[in-house]
Amino acid sequence: MKVTDFIENRIDRLPKGYVFTYVDFIDDVNKKEAIIKALNRMAGAGKITKLTKGKYYKAENTIFGNLNPDFSQVVKDLLEDNGKVSGYLTGYSIYNKLGLTTQVSNTIQIGKNNIRPRFKRERYTISFIKQNNIISKDNIPLLQILDAIRYIKKIPDSTLLKSAKRLKAIIQELSDIEKKSLVKLAYKYPPSTRALLGLLLSVGNNSLAEQLNKTLNPITTYKFPGLKEAFSDAPKWNIQ
Repeated sequence: MKVTDFIENRIDRLPKGYVFTYVDFIDDVNKKEAIIKALNRMAGAGKITKLTKGKYYKAENTIFGNLNPDFSQVVKDLLEDNGKVSGYLTGYSIYNKLGLTTQVSNTIQIGKNNIRPRFKRERYTISFIKQNNIISKDNIPLLQILDAIRYIKKIPDSTLLKSAKRLKAIIQELSDIEKKSLVKLAYKYPPSTRALLGLLLSVGNNSLAEQLNKTLNPITTYKFPGLKEAFSDAPKWNIQ
């Protein structure tokens, strides 16, 4: 079987939107140059779409046109190192999925322990947020929530109050174990994030909220306009 025919058959079996490189075929076709030429020919013929240099995907066709690959596919090489999780989608990348905004941004934000300058990958801008906690597959959803709290003022197409109410609802849906983990992870976030999380957790004598309260300077105030009127416990957290 010709190299091109073999690659086409393999690509036909890949899911729509899956991003691949020549490396995906090197085990079966030990000819790097031949694979790259075949992929470029297929991209030129419109059989596959070129995402950026050396990266391609099989577009999903709809009545609205071709769908872009999922963000996680676009930056999957930045989310793992040798099969180990090293980063996660956050910020603009997941606000829509969390129900915090209806907007979908072309900026893909990634949380990592070691960050690098932002850069462009075709139509996307890739930027990074410093994460001080150890990143694991299990704690990524909690880190995404904490990042949203930290950058709540930057959530597009929303108000501070609307975002706070949505985050409160998300937190209420967590299990007790998840809430405990959320608070533990919050210790490595700025005081303003811990204060707002404490407010959103606050229900009567909530022991988890009290733990957060003890980590805060009692004379420091945090400006989140509009929340004081909507949340009766706001003064306890020095939120103005």
